[in-house]
Amino acid sequence: MAHGTAARRRTGRSSLPVALRVRYRLTPWWLRVTAVFLLSRVVTTILVLILASVQKANPWTADHPDYFSFATMWDGRWYQIIAGWGYPNELPLDATGHVAENAWAFMPVYPMLVRGLMEITGVPWAPMAVFVSVACAFGTALLFYRMMIRVLPAGSALFAVALFCFAPLSPLLQFAYAESLYLMLLTLALLLLMERRYALLFPVVAVMALTRPSGLAFALALGLHVIYRFAVRRREPFPLKERVLAESVAVFSGVMGLAWLLAAAVATGDLMSYTDTELAWRAPYIGHRELLPFTPWFQSADWWLGSPRGPILVVLLIVAFVAFMFTPAVKRLGVDLRLWVASYALYLLAVFFPQSSVFRLLMPFFPLLGALAVPRSRIYRVLLLLVCVALQWGWLLIAWGVDGRDWTPP
Repeated sequence: MAHGTAARRRTGRSSLPVALRVRYRLTPWWLRVTAVFLLSRVVTTILVLILASVQKANPWTADHPDYFSFATMWDGRWYQIIAGWGYPNELPLDATGHVAENAWAFMPVYPMLVRGLMEITGVPWAPMAVFVSVACAFGTALLFYRMMIRVLPAGSALFAVALFCFAPLSPLLQFAYAESLYLMLLTLALLLLMERRYALLFPVVAVMALTRPSGLAFALALGLHVIYRFAVRRREPFPLKERVLAESVAVFSGVMGLAWLLAAAVATGDLMSYTDTELAWRAPYIGHRELLPFTPWFQSADWWLGSPRGPILVVLLIVAFVAFMFTPAVKRLGVDLRLWVASYALYLLAVFFPQSSVFRLLMPFFPLLGALAVPRSRIYRVLLLLVCVALQWGWLLIAWGVDGRDWTPP
C-alpha cells in the first residue's frame, strides 16, 4: 500500500512538468508574445521610474518628474511642437548665419497621428504620445514573431521577441519618439517582402518613409531583392507580374525617400533646407560642413578618438560587420532580412554622423536578434536577458537622464 502511494506521488510530481508543457504548447502564439511584452514593460517602467525619482530640474522637467513628463523629453518636445504648431516656413538661423536646429528634422506621421487621437479623445499630448508608442511596440512584437517563425523554430522565434522587448534601447518603445511606429511599419514591410506581397508594400512604404528616414535604404533593399530573385529565377520562379510590382515598389520607395526633402524645400523655398537642418545637429561636434557621403563616420571617429586611431576603428568595424553578416546564424535569417540589414548599414555609413544617438539609429537592425536567439541553452538565454536589462539601465543613465548641460542625447 505504501509502495503504491509513493508511486502515485512520484507520478504526480513527474506529470506536473508534462502538464505545464502541454498547456504551454496549447497557448496561442499571440498570448505568449503578449506575456513577454507585458513583462518587459513592467521591468522597463520600474527602471524608468527609478531614474525619474532622482532626476533634477532640467530644460524639460522639474525635479523628480512624473512618468509622462519624463517620457516626453528630448526629441519628444520636437514632436510636441510639430503636433501643436506644425513646421516653420522660414528656417531659423544661428549667430553665424547657418541653419539652426528646427522641426524639419522630424517627420510628420507620428506627431500628426498623436494629434489626431488627441482631437478625438481629448487626452493630452504626453499620455497619448506614450500610448501610441506602447501600442505600436506591441504591434511590432506580434509582427516580429510572425517574421521570425518563418526562419526559426517557435522557441527561438519567441526568444527573439524577448530580446527585442528587453533590448538595451527598449525604454524608447514607451517614450514620445517615432521609433515604435517606425519599427512596426518596418516589420510589416519586411514581412510583406518575405511573403512576396509586393502590392501591399506601396501604402506601407509611403507611411514608413514619412515616419523615419528609411525610403532610400528600403529602396536599395528592394532593388537588391529584385536582382537576387532574377538571378535565382530558375530555382525560384520570378513571374513577370511579380517582377514589375517589385521593381515598381523599389522605385516608389526611392521617390518616397526624397519626398520629405522636397516637401521641406517647397515649404521653405530652400532646396537644401532638410539637409542643412540635419547638419545643424552635428555642428557642435565638427562645425558647419557640407554633407559628403561616406565621410561622417570617419569625421566622427576622428573627433572622438583622433587620427589615425578613429578611422582605423571605422575600417575594422566595417570588416567585422561584413564578416558577421556571413556567419551561419545570420545566414539562417534568409536573404531578404540580410539584404535589408546590409542596405540600412550602407545608408547609415553614407549619411549618419555617429554620436550618442547612434545606438537609437541602430534599432532597425533588430532582425539580427534572430541570430542571437538561435542557441537553446537556458543559461545562455537567461544571462543574455540579464545583460539586456543591465544595458537598459546603462543607456537610461547615459543618454536619457539629464545631468547638467548634457551632451549625450538619446
